[in-house]
Amino acid sequence: MATRTIPRQIIAKVRYNTTSSTTTKPLNFPTPSLTPAAASAAGDAVATPPPVFLERTSDVQKPPLTGESLVNLDDVQRLFSFVPTSKLLRSSAVLHATGSESMVDFGMWVMKSKLMEVDVLRNIILAAVRRTFFEHFCAGEDAATAARSIKGLTDAGLRGMLVYGVEDANDNDACDRNLTGFLHTVDVSRSLPPSSVSFVIVKITAICPMSLLERISDFLRWQQKDPSLKLPWKRETLPIFSESSPLYHTQTRPEPLSPEEESDLELAHRRLEELSRRCVQANIPLLVDAEHTTVQPAIDYFTYSSAVEHNKGQNPIIFGTMQTYLKDAKERLLKTTEASDKMGIPMGFKLVRGAYMSLEGRLAESLGQPSPIHNTIEDTHRCFNDCSSLMLERIGNGTNGAASGGAVVLATHNVESGKLAAAKAWELGMGKVNHKLEFAQLYGMSEGLSYGLSNAGFQVSKYMPFGAVETVMPYLLRRAEENRGMLAASGFDRKLMGKELSRRFKASVF
Repeated sequence: MATRTIPRQIIAKVRYNTTSSTTTKPLNFPTPSLTPAAASAAGDAVATPPPVFLERTSDVQKPPLTGESLVNLDDVQRLFSFVPTSKLLRSSAVLHATGSESMVDFGMWVMKSKLMEVDVLRNIILAAVRRTFFEHFCAGEDAATAARSIKGLTDAGLRGMLVYGVEDANDNDACDRNLTGFLHTVDVSRSLPPSSVSFVIVKITAICPMSLLERISDFLRWQQKDPSLKLPWKRETLPIFSESSPLYHTQTRPEPLSPEEESDLELAHRRLEELSRRCVQANIPLLVDAEHTTVQPAIDYFTYSSAVEHNKGQNPIIFGTMQTYLKDAKERLLKTTEASDKMGIPMGFKLVRGAYMSLEGRLAESLGQPSPIHNTIEDTHRCFNDCSSLMLERIGNGTNGAASGGAVVLATHNVESGKLAAAKAWELGMGKVNHKLEFAQLYGMSEGLSYGLSNAGFQVSKYMPFGAVETVMPYLLRRAEENRGMLAASGFDRKLMGKELSRRFKASVF
């Protein structure tokens, strides 16, 4: 990740830091005793203060630090101190609505129904959506509005990941239009206060036709099966598969790319190259989102080939995404990071659980194959925590000298995983303000966890899609359909908001 300027709000939270530990333990292992050192008063900081690094002392023993003590979610007054009561009321109402599967089903039916073909009804529906769900889960209808939303986050000590919310592209014209939107997003991000935008997000499916991504994925899978297959168009990359990766999507040897397909592939590379260069110039990391396994091999190929080209020194500028609900995730993460070490390339990853459970299950079943997703939610939690521990250890121990272990974004709505990772980072002596570690949650989701981690001093970003309501709604509907479990599990956030609203009403705080 490129070097970032740390906001004063975060610097003000720093209390103590430690040097790197020489040994590491599993993510859920009790953390050792740490001793705080004196820190300079935040009010004396200059306009763009450098990171604060303080020494560990060993003379005074303190109680062991745990996720519970490090990330406090009990003080709801402090958690939501930056949230106006009006917004808290709307957020609570929206989360209650989306927590009901029947309400989600009804909303999806309305948006896909013939009602949307009647202009008057369409305008009424879109106006209602805009004032409720859209404003809650999206940053705005254009980049300028999104920029104002980012500034609101900055005041609360959070950062933003800007996501131009477009769907998959099917031809080069759509890809070119989408590229223009992504480039504009970088330019807007560059105009904002330093470090307020942590990442610009890109969907490879928006700048390369889906049919071509399916073809490239077929070639990559077949080459994994038969290494003798030569792919003259293939660029230098990192490992895409592990020994346990599912390859059942490709049943027969694919026919060679046609001249038109080769030309389209070159155009897709040029689009990603232009976007990557713009991010390098702006000093803003580019994070590539993940998709379903039908096209994910091609997405990883694009991501890693761009990382080989642009990730230099110690801070990655190109980040990939690893979906830990996949059974092969940890093995692939190990292979890719080990290869990047050997090549001296700092590799950054966003770790997520995943959002295509129903699609992956249906596809595997249709081909008579076991699902590529972990059999239980506990296995998925374990994989996410193991991968988090692996990346934190690499960063904390400065693996491979120049590459310095890469960087990681821990994108989780799971409170336990957030607390475990925070305690692990502290145990490793990474310090809480660390430009190689970022926590992230969706905009409008898991607000309690976001503010709790931020109050503990960690860098926290919100994933913020933006775009015209008509453009973003298909994107949001697909996310809602695939994230039903997460929406239904928003009860913890609703409970925290309810406690704070009750406290405010009793105290007449408006």
